[in-house]
Amino acid sequence: MSYLASRLSAVKPSASMAASQAAKALRAKGADVIDLGLGEPDFPTPEHIVEAAHAAAKTGLTLYTGAAGTPEVREAVAGKFRRENGLDYTADETIVANGAKQIIFNALMATLEPGDEVILPAPYFVSYPEMAKLLGGTPVVVECLETTGFRLTPERLEQAITPKTKWLFLNTPGNPSGAVYSEADLRALGTILAKHPQVLVLSDEIYEHIIFDGREFVSFGKACPELRDRSLIVNGASKAYAMTGWRVGYAAGPLPLIKAMATIQSQSVTSVCSIAQAAALAALNGPQDNVARFRKAFEDRRNLVVDGIRRANDLTLAPPEGAFYAYIGCANLIGRRTSKGVELTDDATVATYLLTEGRVASVPGVAYGLSPYFRISTAASAEVLTEAVARINAAVAQVE
Repeated sequence: MSYLASRLSAVKPSASMAASQAAKALRAKGADVIDLGLGEPDFPTPEHIVEAAHAAAKTGLTLYTGAAGTPEVREAVAGKFRRENGLDYTADETIVANGAKQIIFNALMATLEPGDEVILPAPYFVSYPEMAKLLGGTPVVVECLETTGFRLTPERLEQAITPKTKWLFLNTPGNPSGAVYSEADLRALGTILAKHPQVLVLSDEIYEHIIFDGREFVSFGKACPELRDRSLIVNGASKAYAMTGWRVGYAAGPLPLIKAMATIQSQSVTSVCSIAQAAALAALNGPQDNVARFRKAFEDRRNLVVDGIRRANDLTLAPPEGAFYAYIGCANLIGRRTSKGVELTDDATVATYLLTEGRVASVPGVAYGLSPYFRISTAASAEVLTEAVARINAAVAQVE
């Protein structure tokens, strides 16, 4: 008899982590594999942030902090939202957690009842549906096709809302598609949401600063201020400041929700590491020149990958508008066979083929709720990406 909770039966491990582990397993056997499964900047954390953490440790800032974060960091988060996004939150309306994922997990834990529905525009971040299922919710997947820029339309949103809908998740710029919602896009969605007061909105804006082609980022909170009392704006230090391993996410939202999330945090992880919070404080309040430098590098890498993939006749790639991923269409490969006679039946078999024969780790589109695609991270160096694209194109050219 199993001692595991039944709720775990519906939850899958992270597909991006699985792809990375598969790459590591091949490397352990001596294979030359390029791992583009996980998405994280390859830049070192800026020096002034590292120095702030070192100083905090040296001066004894090594004790527990408040569950929702230190007062200084929460003030910095409120200042960031005010300065960069035009959002007026007090420090009490903010929370700091161990990454944006914990913010989302805490929010769902604080609000979901069994059977509550969570609308997920697909393609979506792999953890969204799994967290919803783990906490008793029902994911409602709304496919957002490439023809609509991978964006949710007001019509599709209206069709998806039911009396059981508790949350709508938005992710802009999006992982894996790179889709960016304009202010007009967000306002159109807000018009629909205004008619359904039971629906909360979680706007995941973690890739805010990684946006291309001169686009202007607009927060959902700025576009739809009338929905402030039921919007949670999620962000974090990981992507903009090359701080994935520091594990600092933050959010702003209605005070009752923030207090509930802080209670959950106090009874689970207690708080975020005090030293990591000192680093995040330096990131938010310190020089921002590295943010612009990183963004430019990511745009250059995006261009490199788009140009390279276009050389493969059987792959498609709409230029991502933000984030650091390429969501590559592989419909032309489905139903065909590899040189070894293996049929490519779906994007999962395509990803397996690219790993075993092309020696490039990617994540199949089925993990993001929209097929047939596969995702690669474009956060690697230009040299690594050039080689990876060459390997992908060579493998595709061998498909019969």
